Amino acid sequence: MTTSVQLPLEGVTIIDLTTIIFGPFCTQILGDYGADVIKIESPEGDFSRHAGPTPIHTMGPMYVNLNRNKRGICLDLRKPQAVQAVLKLCASADIFISNVRPAALARLGLSYEEVRAACPDIVYVSLVGYGQQGPYAKKPAVDDALQAGSGIPSLFTKSLKSDPAYIPLNIADRLAGTTAAHATLAALMMRDRTGLSQFVEVPMFETVVAAVMGDHLMGETFSPASGPMGYTRILSTDRRPFKTKDGFVSATIYSEKNWRQFLPAIGLSDLQQTDPRFANPTERAKHYPMVYGFLARQFELRTSEEWMILLSHLDIPCSRIESLESLMEDPHLAAVEMFPEVNHPTVGPMRSIRAPVHWKDVDLGVRRHAPTIGEHTTEVLREFGFEESEISALATNESDS
Repeated sequence: MTTSVQLPLEGVTIIDLTTIIFGPFCTQILGDYGADVIKIESPEGDFSRHAGPTPIHTMGPMYVNLNRNKRGICLDLRKPQAVQAVLKLCASADIFISNVRPAALARLGLSYEEVRAACPDIVYVSLVGYGQQGPYAKKPAVDDALQAGSGIPSLFTKSLKSDPAYIPLNIADRLAGTTAAHATLAALMMRDRTGLSQFVEVPMFETVVAAVMGDHLMGETFSPASGPMGYTRILSTDRRPFKTKDGFVSATIYSEKNWRQFLPAIGLSDLQQTDPRFANPTERAKHYPMVYGFLARQFELRTSEEWMILLSHLDIPCSRIESLESLMEDPHLAAVEMFPEVNHPTVGPMRSIRAPVHWKDVDLGVRRHAPTIGEHTTEVLREFGFEESEISALATNESDS
C-alpha cells in the first residue's frame, strides 16, 4: 500500500535503550506509528535475539517481530565515549526510553537529570519492574514473577480449582508495553504544549495489578465493603468452553437480549417465568454455577457446527476453539492481512505480525526490517553530526569488548 499521508509520529526521534519484550514492544508501537526509533544495543545484542528457532543466529522470531521499523546501532556503554555518544544523540531527539534499572542508568551517566542537561525538553521514559517509590523498587522483574505477584496464578485456584498457573503469554510485558506507549504519547503531547521536559515512570507490577483489580476489586471498591472481592462470573468454575457432541465452542450468553433470544431457540421460552434464578441479570449473577451447569448440559446436545450456526444467527458472541496453528488459516485474519509475508534481507521470507489498528489512508506496515546488530551505527552517527574519527573510535570500542 502506498500513501502520501504523513505517518502519525513522523518527525519524532526516539532513542531506544530497551531489551527483551517490555521496552521493545512499546517502541515497536511507536515505530509503527512512524517515529524514527534508534535502538541501541550492546555488542552482545538484545537477549530476545536468541529466543526461539531461527535460520539465522541472533535473528530470533520474537526479536524480528518486536524490532521492525527501527534502526539499530551498537554502542558499548561500558566505555565513556559511548555514553557521551548517547547523550549527543539525545540532544537532537524527542524521547529517551529505557528499561535499564534506574540505578544502573545513573552509574552510566544516563539519569534523567543528565539526559535533560543534554536536551532540556526531552521526554524521558523509565520502564521499571516496580514503582521506584515502594519497597520493591530494586527487585528484578520478569513476567512470571509479575504474574505471581499481581495475583493472576491464584485466580486459577478460584476458577478452575487447580494449582496456581501462569497465563501462557508474556502478558505483563505486553500490558505494560502498551501502557508505556500511550504514556509516552501523552508525555510528548504535554511537552509540545508546555515546552518543558517530561519524566514518566511506567512500572510493570502496578500496571498488571491495575488490570487484575479492575475486574476483581468488586465489593472492596466501597468502604465499608459491599461484598467480597472477585468477579463471580469470571471466577465461576464452569466458565470455560462448552463441550458439544463433537468438540468445544465458546459462547457468552450474557445480556438480557441474549437470554430472551437463546431460551426460545432451544425450546425453553418459559424458563425465565418458571425459574426465578433465570429471571434477570441480578438473579443469574447469584447463581452462576447453576447457570453455567445448565448451559453445559444444553451444549452437549448439538454439534459444534450446529451451535455456531444457531448462535451466529442470534448474534450471540461465540467462537470455535482455535489453535495456534489454525489461526494461521483463519479467513478473517487472512482478509485483514494479519500475518503479511515479507522478505527480510537477512533471514529471508518471514511472517510479520502487523499493527492491529487500522488508519484510513495511512500505512502502518513494515518500513524497516528488524536490524542486525549495529546495522545502522555509521548511518545514524553521521546523521547526528559525529565526525568520522569519532565513528571509528566508537566502532573500535565495540570490537574491544
